[in-house]
Amino acid sequence: MSNTELQSSDEASAPLVEHLVELRSRVLRIVLSVLVVFLCLFYFANDIYAFISEPLRSILPEGGQMIATEVASPFLAPFKLTLFTAFLVSVPYILYQIWSFIAPGLYAHEKKLAFPLLGSSIVLFYAGMAFAYYAVFPLLFAFFTAAAPEGVAVMTDINSYLSFVLKLFFAFGIAFEIPVATVLLVLAGITSVEGLVAKRLYVILGCFVAGMLLTPPDVFSQTLLAIPMWLLFEVGILISRLLPRNKQQE
Repeated sequence: MSNTELQSSDEASAPLVEHLVELRSRVLRIVLSVLVVFLCLFYFANDIYAFISEPLRSILPEGGQMIATEVASPFLAPFKLTLFTAFLVSVPYILYQIWSFIAPGLYAHEKKLAFPLLGSSIVLFYAGMAFAYYAVFPLLFAFFTAAAPEGVAVMTDINSYLSFVLKLFFAFGIAFEIPVATVLLVLAGITSVEGLVAKRLYVILGCFVAGMLLTPPDVFSQTLLAIPMWLLFEVGILISRLLPRNKQQE
């Protein structure tokens, strides 16, 4: 291999090494940010768990209580919840690091489009979790506790409860991203508003299938997820209609 070829090879590999170094730096910042937030919140771990379990504890029948069936559960359940909370609190900073890494490779019009979509995605994910906590959990737990057979004391394991609510948090957070996904599909030219309207029945069916897959195996929680997903799809169509035609074509 000639010196010229070696030089061109080194020049080509240099940007890749720089990108990998920058990627490592940003990943370390993300991990450090989550760790710092976690250390700040760990003192309040039991208070955080008490807040998350309030929708169930507030409607437990007389004599009902939450229990720990494993030796380490009283420590591990609040620990895992605090770590999850630290990640959620750090999400804006995490996305900022991701944005800073990919933004130099985007065109100006792509940056103008990506930034508001990124911001709305964060807001909608938090909104989905808030909807689950304040609207879905009270109805869901009231239904479950009322459905308990006579003579059965409702005593939920704290680990099982945590797994249940985290699954619902993720399900509703992801479901609330539907308007963003709908707008992206239209802007990318993958489909059109008219095409989405024509497929509305299939989308509604898909919402109920997604509710079945993302939530625990009961019709009540599946319906509580599927209906908001359908309504959010309609919101996405409405927003897509409001976009200028030249913006959609672009």
